[in-house]
Amino acid sequence: MAAVTEQSVREALRKVIDPEMGMDVVAMGMIRQVEIDEEGRAEVKLVLTTPFCPLASYLVEQVRQATAQVPGIQEAKVTRLDERWNPAWMERPSE
Repeated sequence: MAAVTEQSVREALRKVIDPEMGMDVVAMGMIRQVEIDEEGRAEVKLVLTTPFCPLASYLVEQVRQATAQVPGIQEAKVTRLDERWNPAWMERPSE
């Protein structure tokens, strides 16, 4: 079985849309780090766009589910970071 890559997890996370912004969490820059160990356990570190986001638990669960569906992932964990989201983290459209 091929090793799971950070890129494959990030691609799966592009299906998770922030309902308030209408953009995916990867394009928004909300996924700060993806760690995957040899056993297929993944931890995704997520920052929210606002500290008291009313959709925090929804987004965390959507990220966890999308990560868990990546082939080769045995366990998925999402950690919410306390740092403030920065709009500069958003992906820029290619020109």
